[in-house]
Amino acid sequence: MQHRMTIYVGICLVLISAFQAIAQQGDIDWNRARQLRQRGIQGEKLTEDEQSYLRRAIELRQKQKPQQRRPIEIKPPVGLNPLTDMTGDERYQEQDGGLYGGGKNDPPQGHLEAALQQAKLIQPLDAGGKPSDNGKIVMISVGMSNTTQEFSTFVRLANADPAKSPKVIIVDGAQGGMDAKAWAVSGRPDQPDSRNPWEVLDDRLQQADVSDEQVQVAWVKQARIAPGSIGEFPKHAEEMKGHMVTILNELKQRFPNLRIAYLSSRIYAGYAKSTLNPEPYAFESAFVVRWLIQDQIKGEPSLNYDPAKGAVKSPLVLWGPYLWSDGEKGRKIDDLVWKPEVLGPDGTHPNDSGRRKVADLLLGFMKTDSTAKVWFNR
Repeated sequence: MQHRMTIYVGICLVLISAFQAIAQQGDIDWNRARQLRQRGIQGEKLTEDEQSYLRRAIELRQKQKPQQRRPIEIKPPVGLNPLTDMTGDERYQEQDGGLYGGGKNDPPQGHLEAALQQAKLIQPLDAGGKPSDNGKIVMISVGMSNTTQEFSTFVRLANADPAKSPKVIIVDGAQGGMDAKAWAVSGRPDQPDSRNPWEVLDDRLQQADVSDEQVQVAWVKQARIAPGSIGEFPKHAEEMKGHMVTILNELKQRFPNLRIAYLSSRIYAGYAKSTLNPEPYAFESAFVVRWLIQDQIKGEPSLNYDPAKGAVKSPLVLWGPYLWSDGEKGRKIDDLVWKPEVLGPDGTHPNDSGRRKVADLLLGFMKTDSTAKVWFNR
């Protein structure tokens, strides 16, 4: 009898410990917590309830298993030459250097002249798209988490800069988690609760009190989530190029007065701690931009911007600021370097300092580029 009583007491103690553990966990669904954390890492904006749930999960996990946050691992440069530093004779996976190919970082003269003509057509428009002294020139962004983080900083800097024309209204349309595929297929099928990014962009334009007809310029900075799962270069880049054509077509259809889309590729990702978009995929995304521009110059119908050459399917596309340099090694064209301290814990998304780097480059480009300063500056 005494032996049975001992066993009974032992079972009760085990059950009590189990119930206490459950109570301490606060009924946390750890799968849900991991999903919320991943969405946050990708730049998605969580609701207040979701943020509270995630904070509670993190606090409980830290109590159960105290850990010190590890600093970003400092890695050497990845050993790649920035596209702007490569000559026409150098090769990366059979691709030569230069933003526009052939070692050239400036657009061919004919394309530049066409871009200048498009820039001259950018002017203040009323809500119906007609020229008006009281009209607006709307510039939007389209892209994923890094894009909205960087562009929101650019909006703040540009609006405070006395050089910017008061007629220019800047609206951040980029959204966390919405990579090139998500924009091309109008959403994230793997996230049933996510919205169509084009609908979110429409909402933001309405909140800014501007119309579709007033949108005339776009900054498009895109990437693909987990490009390594698609295949090595050039396979993942070719897939993304197809998505980008779809995005440009949709932009022109939605915004009939969109004249120019400035394209940028990813920042350095040599410190990345996940498969979200590490090197060399971040570097390789620059070739997607170059292929699009080269195809437009060659007269690809799906990228036609000239009504004299057929149905207009796309805005004219140009390089915006090129944002990649080989970590702390930098590049020849300027002093841009990427140190680990300007990136967030995941090594992929920039922190406030990293966002400021991109915003400064974009603002400098808009104020000085021959195709941008004519409408951007006072």
